[in-house]
Amino acid sequence: MQNSEKIWQLVDARKDDYEALSDRVWGMPEIAYTEYRSMAEHRAMLEREGFRVTEGVAGIPTSVVGEAGDGGPVIAILGEYDALPGLSQVAGIAEPKELERGGHGHGCGHNMLGSAALLAATAVKNYLAEAGIKGRVRYYGCPAEEGGAAKTFMVRAGCFEDVDIAITWHPAAINRVDDAQSLAGVRVDYTFRGRASHAAAAPHLGRSALDAVELMNVGVNYMREHMPSDARIHYAMIDSGGIAPNVVQAFAKVRYSIRARELGGMNALIERVRKVADGAAMMTETAVEVKVISGVSNLLGNTPLEKAMQSQFDRLGAPPFDAADKTYAAEIQRTLSPEDITSAYARAGMAPRKDTPLCDFIVPYGTKGAPMMGSTDVGDVSWVVPTVQARVATHAIGTPGHSWQITAQGKSGQAKKGMVNAAKVMAGVAVDALNDPSLIAQAKADLKARTDVTPYVCPMPADVQPPVQPRPGA
Repeated sequence: MQNSEKIWQLVDARKDDYEALSDRVWGMPEIAYTEYRSMAEHRAMLEREGFRVTEGVAGIPTSVVGEAGDGGPVIAILGEYDALPGLSQVAGIAEPKELERGGHGHGCGHNMLGSAALLAATAVKNYLAEAGIKGRVRYYGCPAEEGGAAKTFMVRAGCFEDVDIAITWHPAAINRVDDAQSLAGVRVDYTFRGRASHAAAAPHLGRSALDAVELMNVGVNYMREHMPSDARIHYAMIDSGGIAPNVVQAFAKVRYSIRARELGGMNALIERVRKVADGAAMMTETAVEVKVISGVSNLLGNTPLEKAMQSQFDRLGAPPFDAADKTYAAEIQRTLSPEDITSAYARAGMAPRKDTPLCDFIVPYGTKGAPMMGSTDVGDVSWVVPTVQARVATHAIGTPGHSWQITAQGKSGQAKKGMVNAAKVMAGVAVDALNDPSLIAQAKADLKARTDVTPYVCPMPADVQPPVQPRPGA
């Protein structure tokens, strides 16, 4: 208890600066691999706090790592700061209103995610210095979580080889230890090339790449009936080949996201989708090229670390939301459907509560809810380092992820109170591990037992490289 209270005090002592960092990053939303300004904000804070700073790890210029301390175990705290396209939104209101027409927005709360993680790392750094104990805390500023799989590239490059445990969190509606259920996922581009022609005068001479994409989509839609119920396949048109209907399109590209509960199932689906693409090419007499863009593994749990994190949650309690926070959250809830709210409770395995716009409770450890059907590159870290993740309430219960409502709440009182609580939980787990070597040993034994059965295999081919984007103005 004494160590927890001390580290929580160290978090509170620095929270104002990191709430401001979160607001600054919210105000400069940058999508995958373009987070130059956001990374610079994190780097500046690391330098100000006295961390030893390394930029551009794994060949990714928007990544940054800061380390403090000497000797002893290495505790990694993972942060993110990428935004999403098309979710620009005015802060602090309860209606959709773009801040910038067609602009980006922090519709998943990563402005808070990175700021709270860096706050936790700073508190642990100060704890190590004051306590005079051996150990290192390392903050990982990780870009491109939203589909870019930066952590997968970082794992493949060996960036976590000497790490003993990894800790992270995610903004959420409900306070709980993450149940480590996610889907392995890969993003694949299918590019079709045909032959252009005049659609009216010589349609017989054309071979439509756009037709091939449409046939592929139809084939995959029929395939959905015959794949595991917890798998997911989505697609987006990257290039439809042009806007002139009187031209037979000679080029078209579609991007697929293919997800399954585990890597083996995902790889099987990839092969089936490839056959559908080949069939579409055959039917249209076009050629298809296939290129993997990114891939992530499913999450692995770690029971000893999860129990340690639950202990922190139970002692700390829920974020101290005030009346203004609850009023704003209730306004946000009025923009949601009853199904949105019910679904949030179902994912946490809890019965819905009336008149509770913000989560004022901690979900008991071991409570099983509806599995999370998304994907995260934290999954790849969890296969090579014992990893634990918190979910901490920062927005109204029922708020959909990747929504304007998340962006709107990103600078709110509830967001700030939630991110500070998240920093306390993460820093508390780190201090527990630094003071109790047996916790790290147990966590490593748990990971070994899981990976002895199924060893880690990187979900991306070796020739796939990070899709680095140029610095603006360069």
